[in-house]
Amino acid sequence: MPRRPLRIGTRGSPMALAQTGMVRDRIAAAHPDLAEPGAMELVVVTTVADKVLDRPLSEIGGKGLFTKELEQALLADEVDLAVHSMKDVETWLPDGLVIACILERDDPRDAFLSPHANRLADLAPGSRVGTSSLRRGAQVLMRRPDLQIVPLRGNANTRMKRLQEGACDATLLAIAGLERLGLADRAQEILPVSEMLPAVAQGALGIECRAGDAALIERLQAVACPRTTIAVGAERALLEELDGSCRTPIAALAQIDGDRLTLDGLLFLPDGSAHWATHRTGSTADALAIGREAGAELKAKAGETYRAKLQ
Repeated sequence: MPRRPLRIGTRGSPMALAQTGMVRDRIAAAHPDLAEPGAMELVVVTTVADKVLDRPLSEIGGKGLFTKELEQALLADEVDLAVHSMKDVETWLPDGLVIACILERDDPRDAFLSPHANRLADLAPGSRVGTSSLRRGAQVLMRRPDLQIVPLRGNANTRMKRLQEGACDATLLAIAGLERLGLADRAQEILPVSEMLPAVAQGALGIECRAGDAALIERLQAVACPRTTIAVGAERALLEELDGSCRTPIAALAQIDGDRLTLDGLLFLPDGSAHWATHRTGSTADALAIGREAGAELKAKAGETYRAKLQ
């Protein structure tokens, strides 16, 4: 009997298809038998987050809506693995599923796009910044309370089109996503992390599969990046400690130098009127503990003020 193709689940947006194509090509490069014609196939799965574009994610169930249907397809044996942007993956997974590997991270920073200014700092007072990200909106308002945040959802192409149509005066997108689409030249400015700390795991792609597929998990290690796995693990541990969701403006970035890890984290009020920061360093061997301790520190600093504001 002919061998069944390796079925790779993906959302159908241009970004998701580009990212999944990248992952497929890396797997094929690592395993020549999977480079043969028909050895792998992409299976497009539509998620609720792709269907409902007129409401913020916080109103329709959270960022897990980018992954739910893909996870259901895994559990139903309709696909063998699913490719995710790790920033869209909840800190808990359904029973029976695992993140088998995380690939080398691309640039985690955010890009500024506007037909009216070359830098976020140069936007005229009262300008409308379109974003559905509470994290981005809070950091914009923290530095520029004179600006307005307006809701803007949809894939990257849709948001850039709406920007050009005048739905807003500027927007922010992950530079990694723009690079994957070949659209990095659309960015007027790449914001330094000192001005716009990224989302947890921004720029990193992960592969999810069934926990019992030991042979597949072993094969996927050929495309895994240990350094990125450690860094993203620390960031996700911080997020988990805070019980973070799309209703919670949280930013974090772990960076590794040799065997040392540095983790910066920020927790905000959505209107940018207050924020709490953490900065921790330690051994990469202690990455998860560093993340948990950083999250606990932010929770303690924010205290009841934060919880009351989010009610």
